[in-house]
Order: sequence, then C-alpha cells, then structure tokens
Amino acid sequence: MSSSLLAAASGLAFGLSLIVAIGAQNVFVLRQGIRREHVGLVVLTCMPADALLIAVGVAGVGGLIQRIPWLVPVATLGGAAFLLGYAVLAARRAIRPGVLDPDADGEKVAWTTVLGGALAITWLNPHVYLDTVVLLGSIAAANGEDRWWFGAGAALGSVLWFTALGFGARALAPVFARPGAWRWVDAGVAAVMFVIAARLVWELVG
Repeated sequence: MSSSLLAAASGLAFGLSLIVAIGAQNVFVLRQGIRREHVGLVVLTCMPADALLIAVGVAGVGGLIQRIPWLVPVATLGGAAFLLGYAVLAARRAIRPGVLDPDADGEKVAWTTVLGGALAITWLNPHVYLDTVVLLGSIAAANGEDRWWFGAGAALGSVLWFTALGFGARALAPVFARPGAWRWVDAGVAAVMFVIAARLVWELVG
C-alpha cells in the first residue's frame, strides 16, 4: 500500500473514531432521521461543514488557534452555554414527551428551522473545533506531505457516518411511536449534554 493510501486509510479510521462518539451533532442527526424530517438537508449540511473544518485543521489552523491564549477559553465557555441550553430543551421534552408517527399528518417543522438547528449544533459546538480542527489537524500534520490524503480519508468517514446515521435511523421509527421511548431518548440527550458542558467548564477551570 502506498503512503498516500495508508494516510487516507488512517484518516478514515481516525475520523470515524472522533465522529462516532456521542455528541450534540450526532444526536441532532439521529433525531431528525427517526422523525424522517428533512433528513437529506441535515446530512448535506453536516457533511460539507465537517469537510471544511477538516481542511482547516489539515491546513494548520489548529496550531494557530493554540497560539491565541484567550480564544480557546472563550470558545469553550460559549460552547458550554450552548450545550446547557440544548440540554434544558431536551429535559423539557423528556418531561412532556410526544409520539412519533412519520405517516401521520402531524405538525411538521419548517425546513428553515431544521437548517438553523443543524448549523447551530455544528458551528457552535466546541468539540467541532477542539477535535476536528486542533486534534485531527495535529495528527494530520504528522503525515507530512500525505496530510491531505489523511484529511480526505477523515472527510470520507464523515460522509459515510452521517449518511448511515441520518438515513438508517428511520428503521427505529416504529420503536419511537411510543412516548416512553422518546422520554428515555430525550432524558439521555439532556444528561449527555449536561455532562459534556460540565466537563468543558471543569477542564477550563482545572
């Protein structure tokens, strides 16, 4: 295997290892996939955003970010506040859960609202910058001239993951036709978001 293909394969594996972890973006895509609501729009919003951030990291911007002392703390606090807000909304849904019947003529969320949510959950999430730009960019730099092949592999991982998560989630729709199922999901989402936000603040203070 050539060094370029090896770098691409390494990027694919590393990219998947980062993106598969439970986070705000994955939860949002999963929820929209289960609801069968503007799934293509969400997937096509997340994929190029991830590819752009990977390119920024591979280009070396992650190193520049680390040289600006005040930028990371500010981004971390802003991201923690955003995640806490998202957790509160999920907790409210858990207290008063709804049902999911994709074939029913229920109230649909406007595509503009879904697009706004996808953009917010992508660009206001501190993990996007800390993991994708700084961490992935640093690992890519270790591949020297093949760093762009590494980045291409990581971007491919994003395409595969978001496609599978968004369009594969509809298989779970029958399960989430019961309010109790949504209660557990939203309670879990709230807990995860609270924990991530608390960890960000703790790491910053510590």
